[in-house]
Parts: sequence; C-alpha cells; structure tokens
Amino acid sequence: MIFSRWPKILAPLLISVLLLVSACGGGSSTSRFDNAQQQSTQRSAQREMAQQNKQEVAGGQFNKFFPPSGGGFERVYVQEKRGFAQATLKQNGQDVAMLSISDTVGNPSAAQKFQSASQRIGGYPAVAQGKNGTVVLVDNRFQVKVQSRNPSFSHSDREAWLQKFDLNGLARLN
Repeated sequence: MIFSRWPKILAPLLISVLLLVSACGGGSSTSRFDNAQQQSTQRSAQREMAQQNKQEVAGGQFNKFFPPSGGGFERVYVQEKRGFAQATLKQNGQDVAMLSISDTVGNPSAAQKFQSASQRIGGYPAVAQGKNGTVVLVDNRFQVKVQSRNPSFSHSDREAWLQKFDLNGLARLN
C-alpha cells in the first residue's frame, strides 16, 4: 500500500523541481534590449569623460555674446541652462527669430556636420539647418544658431544676425 502512493507524491514533486530549474536557468541569453542598454551606457560614459575634461559653460555666461536690441528689434532672453542660452528676436511685438548658443562639450559629434561646410560667417564654418535655420560653429565647441520664426525673416537676415553675435569673444571663452 505504501508503494502505491509514491507515484501520486513523486509526480507533483518532480514537476515542481523541473519548473524551478527551468525558470532559474534561462538567464544567460541576451536580448536586443540588453544591447541597447549597453550602447546607451557607453555613450553616457563617453559624454561624462568629455565633461570631466571640460565643463559646460553656464547658460548665463552666453548672454554677453548675443547681439543687443536695436534697429527696431528687441532681444528677449527666454531660457538659460547649463550649456545653453536662448533669446527671441521681436520686431513690432512679433517673434521673427530665435537666437541661441549651445555648448557641445557633452556631445562631440555635434561638430561633425561642419566638417564639409563651404560657407563661413565671421570666419567660422556655417551650415543651413533645415530651411529656417543657420548655424555657426565657433572654436569647434559652441553652436550659434538663428532660426526664422516668421517668413519675412530670410536667410540673409539670419546671416546678418549671426554676424552681430560676438563670435570672437565666444571663442575666447573656450
């Protein structure tokens, strides 16, 4: 009689052990999410190393390099954060352009688009960014950008306003 109960007890016990072993033993394979996490971590580490060598400039330090208000235009600062400052350019109370300076020390690949630049503004390489933006790279580190917010603000207007920035002063900041 005792031997007749063994199959009833042994079968559930073996199934439980089998489930436990299969659930715990499957951790050796890697998924596409694991690879994405590893790549993201590597990029973050590269940015951190770049920032350790050079610190991003505080956004408020960029303000003195922006062109002043005048000639019917008003410059209004709208954002400052570490490595970035932004202002709107208004004419007759309407936004006509967005002006910005950003520090690329944490993103060294940002300067790659300027390697083949054929245009220069103020002696620095310049590229078009879409149909409404023009960007200058100062001293391989700072991007100075003017973006049209109104159709009346043309490509030549963007170039003229980029020349009004104190680009050489910004280069000395590096």
